[in-house]
Amino acid sequence: QVQLVESGGGLVQAGGSLGLSCAASGSIFRINAMGWYRQAPGKQRELVAFIDSGTSTNYGDFVKGRFTISRDNAKNTVYLQMNSLKPEDTAVYYCYCNAKYKSLSPFNDYWGQGTQVTVSS
Repeated sequence: QVQLVESGGGLVQAGGSLGLSCAASGSIFRINAMGWYRQAPGKQRELVAFIDSGTSTNYGDFVKGRFTISRDNAKNTVYLQMNSLKPEDTAVYYCYCNAKYKSLSPFNDYWGQGTQVTVSS
């Protein structure tokens, strides 16, 4: 199976920057898409950013050019650089990937444990 381990969350002041990373490990045959979702207290989980197996990306509407997602396929790692952070960006950020662990297995969704990002005003 596939395990995802996130790092890089923390506390930052409004207007500051944070970088998140997420490494996939375990029995990995192929990773399709990777991305980040977030969930604030009392709200539904929402897409932050998404990158396919190539370089095609998609962002949540609220990002508005502030965040950049990238990945290193050789390291099975996805990154999220967040700039111009706002207090409303405060949430638990979850790493996601769609992967298969052997050639004949189906693609499944995997999630990290989440990392807290807190933006103070």
